[in-house]
Parts: sequence; structure tokens; C-alpha cells
Amino acid sequence: MEDVMQDRVDQLVGYIMKHCLWQFHSRTWDRERQNKEILQMTAQLLCNEEVQHDTLFDRCYWADAVYLADAYRSRYPWLAMMAKAEIKELMRNLHERMDYLTIKGSLNAELTDKNY
Repeated sequence: MEDVMQDRVDQLVGYIMKHCLWQFHSRTWDRERQNKEILQMTAQLLCNEEVQHDTLFDRCYWADAVYLADAYRSRYPWLAMMAKAEIKELMRNLHERMDYLTIKGSLNAELTDKNY
């Protein structure tokens, strides 16, 4: 079961890496915030839950989340067979992986430059 989860996370990561420009923000705090907000909203959309998008920042993240959720639904039919709890776990794992790839494991020195 763990192999299936990892394979699915890898598929979702691959889509983001190939199609989503938001992963390239130049500061750590931007990447942390975008990963959290976009992936959380995407999870809510995939679970057919209401998503709050009252502020301008929320609307920006929501637009990316809508795009991502639509792309995931159309490309990964196995999502439709997953329970809400499984989707939330999948998205938590995806969030952790994206944080590693775009922040913690990144070699981009701009992310940690205090003068940038």
C-alpha cells in the first residue's frame, strides 16, 4: 500500500514540476506559503469541500488550486476511487514532498540569502 501511495505522490509531483510555475518563487517563505495554501485548497476541491477565498492572496492560491484539481481529476482517474481520508493523506504526502523538493532539498542559494 505504501508503494501505491508513493507512486501516486510521484505522479502528482511530476505534474506540478512540468506544468506549474508557482513552484519557482524565489524566497523560502513564498514557497512555504504557496505549497501550503495551494495544496490545501486542492485537497479541499478534490474532496468536494468548500474553499474560502476571501482575500486577494486566497483568490490567487484558489485559482492555482482549481487548475491543479481539474488537471488531477482529468489525468488520474484513480482519484475518483479514493475516499476523502485517503485523498487528504495523499495531499499531505504531496505537500511534504513538495516542501522537500522546492525548499528543504533545494540547492537554490537565493532561498536562504538574507539580503534577497
